[in-house]
Amino acid sequence: MKNIIKKTCLFAVTALLLTSCSTFLGQESRRGVSSSLVDYLYPEGQVPPKHEETTPHLHLPLRVGLAFVPPKQSTSSVLPEAKKTRLLEEVKKKFVGLDYVKEIVIVPETYMRSSKGFEGVSQIARLYGLDLVALVSYDQVAVTSETKSSILYWTIVGAYFVKGNQNTASTFVDTAVFDVSSRKMLFRAPGVNEIQQSSTLVEVKRGDRETREKGFELAMVDMSNNLAAELDRFKERIKEDNSVQITHRQGYGGGGGIQWPFLLILIGLATLRFSKR
Repeated sequence: MKNIIKKTCLFAVTALLLTSCSTFLGQESRRGVSSSLVDYLYPEGQVPPKHEETTPHLHLPLRVGLAFVPPKQSTSSVLPEAKKTRLLEEVKKKFVGLDYVKEIVIVPETYMRSSKGFEGVSQIARLYGLDLVALVSYDQVAVTSETKSSILYWTIVGAYFVKGNQNTASTFVDTAVFDVSSRKMLFRAPGVNEIQQSSTLVEVKRGDRETREKGFELAMVDMSNNLAAELDRFKERIKEDNSVQITHRQGYGGGGGIQWPFLLILIGLATLRFSKR
């Protein structure tokens, strides 16, 4: 009788271990977040107009608005608005220092969610006095899977110290810059990243969140670098072709007028010459 009980217990323990192994090995969960530029600008199946014959008219220096395209579903757990603002602050640095850009404004997502389409964009542009808007859309797929080492999760020590989970995040971001008046896209800059990080069983949720946040950060860095290159190409293009009309606001020195640094140099030279006399 005792032998039967021992064999039964041994069978039960073995079955439990095998079940645990099959549970830990090969499990995979997949999640995704995204925002669509097309769905936002052309809601309810609207058809984008043809812009071939439209020539944007830019008044330098420009006021540029930066904003994330709102997603259909909340992404606050992965990309809260405070995090989005910090990411846009990094993008903003790519515009700072351009002689044809007067100011860069980060538009809160709350304003972007209030209305869709170019009508909504135009309302925000009037509110902030914007000439251009740079809209950032994104798509991220995150996968959490268990490796062979997750077989040790059935022990207490293994659950805390063995990194048997693999967290992967594939992230794509895209910034499209539009002229508000003509509603024509001037240029765009994409950014991509794929990141993998390991975690233990007890840290799997935190590890997944950190991997996804890091994926967004690195994708935005890649996009910002591409954006800087596109801005340089755009600056040269508007000098060489007629795809964009340019006028200068009163007081802007981009048209060849005397600029303040040059004027200060002249004053300094005149003062030095007078003192020598």
